[in-house]
Amino acid sequence: MRLGFLGAADSWYFRDLKRAAVEHELVPLSFSLLQASVGLDQEAAASGSIALGSCEAILVRVMPAGSLEQVVFRMDVLGQYERAGGVLVNPAKTVEVAVDKYLALARLAEAGLPVPATVVCQTAEQAMEAFRRLGGDVVVKPLFGSEGRGLCRVNDEEVAERVFRALDVIRSVHYVQRYIEHGNRDWRLLVIGERVLGMERMHRCDWRTNLSRGAEGRSLVVSSVLEELALRAARAVGASLVGVDVLPDQQGSYYVIEVNASPGWRGIQQVTGVDVARLIVEHLVERAEGAIMR
Repeated sequence: MRLGFLGAADSWYFRDLKRAAVEHELVPLSFSLLQASVGLDQEAAASGSIALGSCEAILVRVMPAGSLEQVVFRMDVLGQYERAGGVLVNPAKTVEVAVDKYLALARLAEAGLPVPATVVCQTAEQAMEAFRRLGGDVVVKPLFGSEGRGLCRVNDEEVAERVFRALDVIRSVHYVQRYIEHGNRDWRLLVIGERVLGMERMHRCDWRTNLSRGAEGRSLVVSSVLEELALRAARAVGASLVGVDVLPDQQGSYYVIEVNASPGWRGIQQVTGVDVARLIVEHLVERAEGAIMR
C-alpha cells in the first residue's frame, strides 16, 4: 500500500515510520509544494510531482509556518483529496479545530469533558476583567502555538496589565486560562484508533511540562477512566490519532488542557517501549482498507 507522509522528509518521524512501514511504500509529501488544478488534470491535487490520489492514506504531520492564504489553501487541497475518497489522518477539519486552542477547548467542553475555566477576548480591558474573574492567577497562551512556546503564568495585577497591553499592540487574541496547581506534572495520552498509550511528564523546576523544555517522561499506566477521557477527547475533535494533555490537580480532579492532532511520539515510544510507529502504520492501513471497502 502507498502511504503519504505530509511533513518534513528529513525528520526523525519520517525515518521512524519508514522503518516501521517495511511492507508498504511511504512517500514524503511537502506542504509547501501542494498544488491543485480545476478542469485541467485528472489528478487535481498534488505535492510537487506526486499526485495525492496515488496515496491510499496520508499522515498529516506538523504544518510549516505560512501566510493566512497559504494555510487556507493547504487545508483546501487536503479537503479536495478527502472529497475524492482519500484518507487523511487526521482530516483537514480536525487539524483546523485542534490548531485553534479556543475552538478545540470549546469542542471538548461541549462534549462534557472537564476543562479549565478560560476566557478568550480581544482587548486588554476584557483580559483584565478575566484575570480577576479567574482568581488572579492565570496562564496566558497564544491561540496558535505548541511545545509550550509563548506561554506565561501571570499572578500579579500590574504585570497582567502590562502583558495584556503588549498583546494589544500586536493585535493578539487574549487566551486567559485559570492556573491549576499540578505539581509540575501532567499526562500525555496518545490515541491511535481505539488504543491509548500514556506518559507522565514532570519538570523539576518549571510548571511547563513539555519535553522540549527539559521535562522528564515516565511510563504511565492508563486507567480505564483516563482511557475513556482520551477517547472522548479524540471523538470531540474528530481525530483518530491525537495527543491529549491532561492535568491532574492537587485534589485528584482531571482537566483536559489541549489536544494535538499532529502528535509526536518519540518520547512516549521511549518510555513505554511500544513500537508506536508500527501502530500508526497499521492504523493508516486499516483506515485505507476501510475506505476501499466502502
